[in-house]
Amino acid sequence: MTRLANAFAKGPALVTFVTGGDPTPGATAAILDALVAGGADVIELGMPFTDPMADGPAIQCANLRSLGAGTTTADIFRIAANFRARHPDVPLVLMGYANPMITRGPEWFANECQKAGVDGVICVDIPPEEDPELGPALRAVGVSLIRLATPTTDAARLPAVLDGSSGFLYYVSVAGITGMQQAAQTSIEEAVARIKASATIPVAVGFGVRTPEQAAAIARHADGVVVGSALVDLVAKHGADAAGPVQELTRALAKAVHSAR
Repeated sequence: MTRLANAFAKGPALVTFVTGGDPTPGATAAILDALVAGGADVIELGMPFTDPMADGPAIQCANLRSLGAGTTTADIFRIAANFRARHPDVPLVLMGYANPMITRGPEWFANECQKAGVDGVICVDIPPEEDPELGPALRAVGVSLIRLATPTTDAARLPAVLDGSSGFLYYVSVAGITGMQQAAQTSIEEAVARIKASATIPVAVGFGVRTPEQAAAIARHADGVVVGSALVDLVAKHGADAAGPVQELTRALAKAVHSAR
């Protein structure tokens, strides 16, 4: 089994997101270690980008802090490789946008992911119809392409989203940007049930999940819960000293998710 499969096989998984290089490339390692120590099952590492169309103010500001500190794609892969050396069994997913991923060619990016020990990639702005831009290169080296489904992904489109997707499916629970609002629990439950009827991979729910109580409610139905902006807010507040607060919130979230069923 892959690291991602193992993470979801144990029950509802906590998936945590932070932006790579925020507040500086050197500070990211301690923050990632804090996520693992707090009990996160899967780590999403954001690749900073100037035009993050799906992200709300918290992650937009994190992108600007990271880029302002000089973070490069090479830094992201260095952070990933060092993480893999420290945590051989914890899944690591890169999340970001097409430009940094394919500007040097999809094969280059896929090979760098493989060398760094990256388990999966979420590319927000490459839809299933444009899969050849990145999907074949990732699959050729055994890196999962993790796709997004949204409240507007209907029964006619869902098969295209699932085709070629692996690792897990990321259900974006709101038709909007990260961190700003949470969908009604009933709508999340209905969407997860509908998607799981067709999917053969785990379904994780994110966007707007900030508290242990919200995470637990979702974990009773979904295979995973994604928390990002609430953690990124702690990095914004505490900077290079964020590891402690990040670990504390992660521990509370992990306890809620893991005990939800």
